[in-house]
Parts: sequence; C-alpha cells; structure tokens
Amino acid sequence: MRLLLFTGKGGVGKTTIAAATAVHAARCGVKTLVASTDSAHSLADALGHPLDPAPTEVADGLFAQQVDSRARGRRSWGEIQEYLVAVLEAVGVEPLAAEELCLLPGADEVLALLEIRDQVRDGPWDLVAVDCAPTADTLRLLALPEALAGGLERLLPVQRRVMRALATGARGIRGLPPPRDEVVEGIQRLQAELSGVREVLGAAGSSVRLVLTPESVVLAEARRTWTALSLYGYGVDAVVANRLVPDEGDDPWRTAWARQQRERLAEVEDSFAPVPVLRAGYTGTEPVGLAALAGLAGALYGEPVPEAAGGLLAEPQLPPALRVERSGEEFVLVLRLPLADRGDLELSRRGDDLTVAVGGRRRVLTLPSVLRRCRVVGAALREGELRVRFEPDPDLWRPL
Repeated sequence: MRLLLFTGKGGVGKTTIAAATAVHAARCGVKTLVASTDSAHSLADALGHPLDPAPTEVADGLFAQQVDSRARGRRSWGEIQEYLVAVLEAVGVEPLAAEELCLLPGADEVLALLEIRDQVRDGPWDLVAVDCAPTADTLRLLALPEALAGGLERLLPVQRRVMRALATGARGIRGLPPPRDEVVEGIQRLQAELSGVREVLGAAGSSVRLVLTPESVVLAEARRTWTALSLYGYGVDAVVANRLVPDEGDDPWRTAWARQQRERLAEVEDSFAPVPVLRAGYTGTEPVGLAALAGLAGALYGEPVPEAAGGLLAEPQLPPALRVERSGEEFVLVLRLPLADRGDLELSRRGDDLTVAVGGRRRVLTLPSVLRRCRVVGAALREGELRVRFEPDPDLWRPL
C-alpha cells in the first residue's frame, strides 16, 4: 500500500500534480484513489468531474473523493462534544456559546485525516494520493494527530482520574450530567483513531511530495517546509518543479523567465539533494480533465505502461526520521532536520518528554524508556541532524 501526500505553497499547482499522478497510476494498472483534504475543493475542477464525500469512479481504476470532515466528525467527536456542551449548559453557559467552546481545535483537518486513514487501512486501493491544503495548513494538520493523541494520553486517562473526577463533580453540582459510558468510549475511540492516523502517515509506504515553482519566495517556503516535515517525522521522497517556461524561440520575455527559472532550479536541486527533483513544464492548454492530466503526467513520469506500476508502489528509500544510537557510555538521540539553522533551534526537557522547536514549530517527543533514565548532557546540529546526547542517571540505573 502506497500513500502520497502532495503539498506546496498556494498557487503552485499541487492539486493538478496530485491529480496527474493519480491519472498516471491508474493508466499503469494501479487501483488508485485521489482524495482532497483542501477546503478549496479544486480537485473536482482539475479532474473535470463532480465529486462526492465518498469515493467516485472517474475512469478505469481511478476513484476520487472530496473528504467531508463534518460527517466524519459526527462519528468520532459527536458523543464527546454533546456531553461537554451539556456540562457547560448546566453551569449557565448559553447553548450557542457552549457549542463554540466545544469545537475540537483543528477539527476539520484532523477529521479529514481520519477519513484518509480509513481509506488507506480498509479501502481496496494500491495507491492513495492526497491533495493536501497549502503548506502552512498541512504542517499544522500533520502535527495535530500526534499532539492530540499525546495530549489525550496525558490529560485524559479516561478510565480513572479524569472521568472519576467528572463523575464526582457531576454529583456535587445540581443538574450537571455525569459522563455516560458512550462518552468514555468516545474518548477512547478518538485517542485510538488519532494514534492510527499517525501510524498510517508514518508507515514505510507513506511519503510527502513537495510541489513548487522555481521562484525565490516559493523555494524559501519549500525549504522551511522540508525542515518542519522532518521535525514531525515525515519523509519527502520527491520535489516537483512545476510550470517551467520552455527556453525556445527569440521572445525576450520568455528567454528572461526561462533563464531565471534555471537559476532557481539549480538552487532547488542543491537545497534538496539527494531528493530527486521532477520537472513539469507549462502545457499548451490548461491541464484540466483526464486527457490533459495524462499529458502532464507523461512529462513527469514517462509512459503509463504496466511495467511502471512496480516503481509507483515501491516503498520510498528514506533515512529514518528518528533513531537512538549507543556511543560509548552515552546514548544519542538523532533527529533528521535538513536545512535547519542552529540559531532557530530550541531544546528543552520536561520529565519523560523532550521538546524540539525549530523555525517557530515545535514537537514534543516522548522519550523511549532507556532515555527516560538518562540526563541530557549535550546537543549539536551537524549535517542536517540534531544529535542529543544522554548519559545514564546513576540515581535511576542499577548496576547489574
């Protein structure tokens, strides 16, 4: 099972590239789903075919879906939200305000990912291509499942402390409803679903493709995006340079644009090495509809022959995002952070958690058991890797 997530700065053509990739895969004989979590709903426009919240067949072997996060939310968050609204109303909060207060932060994005998880895990697909929102929203989206699941694990041990406290409080305040069994089950289910999302996104067959145009501002954002994706543990298996201007003829305007794009393209290849950079030029007509998307895909991936299916479905060869090494008496936690700047990096430890922040983005890492009994003695950023050194804490280690 192969999962490809496409993202990029707004306006670079990520929806078109995701759709073209899906069309190409289907024509190679790969049973493919292309789904959009972008609220802009542009996937149907690119395919030239109306879409529903459920997968819709648009060609032989090709299905497409515009994810409806509201319907998914009623299944995953409904019981919890209803209970919290009832609690707030019981203590005097107006019903409309109570509903607003009980909205799950980032709910639409996370619930869309739950639908993607279901399709990857339970669907009949060989390949799922996801047209994600522009990069800022995508980064928030990809960070949320781990953060929310970890928060639920730390703050909502539902079978013991919190639910018992809620039940005690409910008995102490007249009219305050005690939590029902469905609420407890709902929180447990949501926690399991969020963990399942992280497992699917972090699986060996999952990767991100960054779509960009060869322009300075777009390249700067793409570089930051690669660092942030790595911080959250996601691998980039290719960069797609889109809308390249052909350097043909004697038109001065086009010649100048093509020259400038060549310069930026060289920077793209240098920045992202050894990640491959795929190229897609401007097409003679707007790439809308299956035939036009197939033509664009041909420039990116070559002819859609059955023999190409194996390459499309092969697991990407990506270095591990996070690993622990032994170095003499010390342990070293290694986190890949390509293109990170030492001046933007912050590191702190609290209990069993290590917080890493870079470029304004942050990840809380729950340390493996061996490192929980150690103390941090140093850290360094070298060649795109953050290396945090730990030494055993003599108060927590017992000699053999």
